[in-house]
Formats: sequence, C-alpha cells, structure tokens
Amino acid sequence: MFFVRSASPRDVSAIRDVLAETWRATYAPFYGAARVEEIIADWHSEAAIKSHLARPDGEFLVADDGEKIGGIAFASHSAASRTVSLHQLYVRPECQGLGIGRDLFAEIETCFPGAQTLSLEVDPGNEPAIAFYQAHGMTETGRTDNCGKDQSGIPAVIMSKPLPG
Repeated sequence: MFFVRSASPRDVSAIRDVLAETWRATYAPFYGAARVEEIIADWHSEAAIKSHLARPDGEFLVADDGEKIGGIAFASHSAASRTVSLHQLYVRPECQGLGIGRDLFAEIETCFPGAQTLSLEVDPGNEPAIAFYQAHGMTETGRTDNCGKDQSGIPAVIMSKPLPG
C-alpha cells in the first residue's frame, strides 16, 4: 500500500530514480535514448529536484510504501493567476495501475486553497497520460512547441480543468 506524503530532502535520490526510470520507459520511443538522457540530466538532476523542493509556491509529493517511492508529483501555484501548474506526475512502470497516479493527482488538486484552475503539459504522443488526465476531468486547452522550458523544442498538449472552491 502506497501513501502520499510531502517529499523531503532525504527523498531526492529516490525521486531522481523514479523520474529517470519513467522517462526512459515513456519517452525513449519519442525522442531517442540520447535525448532522453540529456533531459534527465538537465530537468531531473538532484539540483533541479532540490530547487523544486525549496519553492515556497510549490508542493512536491511522493507515494511511499515504506520501502520505495512508487510515484511523484510536483506542482506550483501562481497566486496572481490562481492557477496550479502540474509540472510532474510520474509513476514507476511496475507500479502503474495501482492507483498511485490517481492518489497523487487528487492530493495536488487540494494543495492550493483558492486556486481556480489546474493546468499541465503532456506530450501529444503519450496517449496513456492523456487518457489518464481526461479521466480526471482535464481537457485540451492549447498546444505549445516548448514543453517544460523555453526553447525545449518539445511539443505538448496543454490541458486544464477548473478546481472547486
């Protein structure tokens, strides 16, 4: 049984492992192994994870069974736009289908009182992720050619949904 909790600095190495494992399994067919390794080194470095953990406008969650981290989620909130941006939601391939993604997503939805919208970017070829987000009330609201950061050159579908309250 996995329990969702806030991540801490002691989780950084395990978080990096989840990100690297899921990126290799999910995105190597889209971008090739070399490009995926470049992205892992840049976006999912220990320094990047520590930076996310330290964000005062962010929430970093892990799904933990006491022995391993099965999934992670990271989101930030813009008070000005009252929008929550879900930057990362990844579940280890061997842990998919256990409800971890659902539980992480549900918790992120409640982490930012007063937020009105939840938004995310997802690769248009990642059909399982798009189906997951659609099943959780997300709809396509746009597209970008630079997912994750400026000039990434990675296309994405932008999805959003209103939040209660």
